[in-house]
Amino acid sequence: MNRKFYIETYGCQMNVADSELVANILKNKGFELTDDYKQADLVLINTCAVRDKAEQRIIGRLGFFKSAKRVKPTLKVGVLGCMAQRMKQQLLDEQDVVDFVMGPDTYKRLPEILENVENGERQLDVILSKQETYDDIKPFRYNENKISGFVSISRGCNNMCAFCIVPFTRGRERSRDPKSILAEVIDMKNDGYKEVTLLGQNVDKYNWNDGEIKFANLLEMVAKEVPGMRVRFATSYPQDMTDEVLHIIANYENVCKYIHLPVQSGSNAVLETMKRGYTREWYLNRIEAIHRIIPECAISTDMISGFCGETEEDHQQTLDLMRQVKYAYAYMFKYSVRPNTFAARNLPDDVSEEDKSRRLAEIIELQNDLSLESNQKDVGKTFEVLVEGTSKRSEYRLHGRNSQNKVVIFEGDKSLIGSFVDVKIESHTQATLLGKLVSSCVDES
Repeated sequence: MNRKFYIETYGCQMNVADSELVANILKNKGFELTDDYKQADLVLINTCAVRDKAEQRIIGRLGFFKSAKRVKPTLKVGVLGCMAQRMKQQLLDEQDVVDFVMGPDTYKRLPEILENVENGERQLDVILSKQETYDDIKPFRYNENKISGFVSISRGCNNMCAFCIVPFTRGRERSRDPKSILAEVIDMKNDGYKEVTLLGQNVDKYNWNDGEIKFANLLEMVAKEVPGMRVRFATSYPQDMTDEVLHIIANYENVCKYIHLPVQSGSNAVLETMKRGYTREWYLNRIEAIHRIIPECAISTDMISGFCGETEEDHQQTLDLMRQVKYAYAYMFKYSVRPNTFAARNLPDDVSEEDKSRRLAEIIELQNDLSLESNQKDVGKTFEVLVEGTSKRSEYRLHGRNSQNKVVIFEGDKSLIGSFVDVKIESHTQATLLGKLVSSCVDES
């Protein structure tokens, strides 16, 4: 009987892609995936370390699996990913439920690690690599809907923003061979997938063979190779986004008209303290270029409230920038200190929790208004929507996303799931567009 493994994934899309790599490695060693931890011989938790709240949630899950291990003493528990890379030996010392800890660059050694664990040895493997991109591993895509999937194009980050722990948990930037990227995308198309998202901590820094192929080239190659698939990407960095990339987005119908462009703050003083490498003016220049080259493009962002030294005037500049850009939606957080970052070592966390919470509430309130305004502008328009499933509220209503990454809800038959359809928008909420099915689109894939 095959041994079974159960995996939980936390954090970003990159972690989802990594979990699919790990699943393939285990599958090739005779393991079988299960969605019931009670049936598992091995439990894996793929972790995120970007915010303290995410780590605390994972600590809670380890407590849960400690109870599960009492019921099934042979159960093995492994912690993978960024939190594993950050905490290293500390996880083994403080969490006796954990049998092994592995960072994001060591997954190929998983079979060897498991063999040692079976022999009673607790294991730690968190060596970061300057070369590993997992080119030679085809992900095991265990999401059964086969509609959207992720393909990693690069790993690591060189930006060293003051608040960010990613360079310490995922290492230096390295780009993946474009041939392996295209092969994986083609495999997805042949498996029936309708959408691919190209992933990197900073996709704009993709650089193969000393600039022979940059991100704009790669994006165009993928768009041409799979004209019947939608192509998305995440995440862009304001300092590095070029007009060349924007023109590729504009010129290819299957490249989605949506850009996630994290700004973090609207204040030059805070941006400098954050070591973001660009100014408010530079960022607004990139926004202007997006609107000029891709008029129908939707823009989202990340925002941090209460970073070190942020004044009330800085906060007001952030709100002002939001009003200028008019984001479709945003991911908004209070600043929390991450160990080992430049900010943790050099900057006082001097904004009170009260001010952080108030400022965050004001950012959220403004963004709610901007999201409503953005959705209101879509009423009366007809969008091509990739149908992803049924609505949570009714099995007779479907949900999907348009090219601008907005969620669209409409009445329709379940047989349309996985298809492209045309939907005319009749109304909206803050978070969704509500419409009526106009027609199904011809599948040209």
